[in-house]
Order: sequence, then structure tokens, then C-alpha cells
Amino acid sequence: MPNRRTVSGAAAVAIVTALSGAALAHHGWGGFDRDKVLDHSGPVARSTYANPHGTLYMQKDGQELTIELAPTSRMQARGLTAEDIAAGKTVRVYAYQNRGNPAVYRAEWVEVSGRRVELR
Repeated sequence: MPNRRTVSGAAAVAIVTALSGAALAHHGWGGFDRDKVLDHSGPVARSTYANPHGTLYMQKDGQELTIELAPTSRMQARGLTAEDIAAGKTVRVYAYQNRGNPAVYRAEWVEVSGRRVELR
């Protein structure tokens, strides 16, 4: 019969394994389809400039799209500020569609005021 230490150690390993798998699934490149490209210009409905990554929310054909950006440190290093992606700003995004949720995209680049900022 297993003792409590063995059982709790096995449970901890199972939890860590499950959580790391979820993180990889969310952030992995395989979760986005490079053949399904969004190249869209329009106003930002709202945005976040926070980790684990920034996010733009935009409307297209009556549907709200969620566009995942880079971590804030990368955006700052490449010159994309919170003001650049604030609500009401017009931006152009080039992004790949999420395989599991067609309303979610991962941005390759964002163009603001004629300036293209590479995010990957």
C-alpha cells in the first residue's frame, strides 16, 4: 500500500505536468494556422498592455476578434507603446488564426501610423 508521501508526490507531478501542457498548448506555435491569415485594418475597440502578452480587440464583419500580441518587454523593446494600441487608434494587424478558436489570432506584426512593429 502506498504511503501518503508517495501519493502526494505523484499528485504534485501530475498537476505540474498538466499545467505545463496547458501553457505549451496556449503559447505554442502549433496552435495557430499559418495558412489562415488575418490582414486587417481598423480601430481598436479595447486593448491590454500587460503580461503574459498584450491583446487587441477589434471588430471585423460584426464579430469581435482577439489578437494576441507579444509580451510587454518585447513590445517596449521594439517601440510599441500602450498609447499606440489604445482604444480608438487605427492599426493594421497581420496575424494567424487559432486552430481551436477562430476568433483568436496571434499577431506577427502591427502597423501604427505607417510604422510596422514586428512582434515575433
